[in-house]
Amino acid sequence: MALTAASALALPGCGERATQAPNTTVHATAARAQAMITAGNQAFEAGEYTVAAKRYAAAAVSSPEDPAAFFGLGMALAKLGRDEEARAAYAKARELTRAQQP
Repeated sequence: MALTAASALALPGCGERATQAPNTTVHATAARAQAMITAGNQAFEAGEYTVAAKRYAAAAVSSPEDPAAFFGLGMALAKLGRDEEARAAYAKARELTRAQQP
């Protein structure tokens, strides 16, 4: 039985699409995290700190190596008076930033 181009793409590990999928997934995850950070920034600017904290936390879960997510989370938590949690988020942002520097 011969494989068509379409059926080869549908098989895991076969065809060009299969080799591009992990890279595409990484970009989609980064885009989702950035969208959550942007939504967090908008909520923060509107004074909606609880919503902002939720958006930043979602970004941190989606992209746990992104210091911007943790920094935003720290800012929102500080505005909510959750100082210990804010300090932990800031520390994580600082740690990630240092790890990414050459």
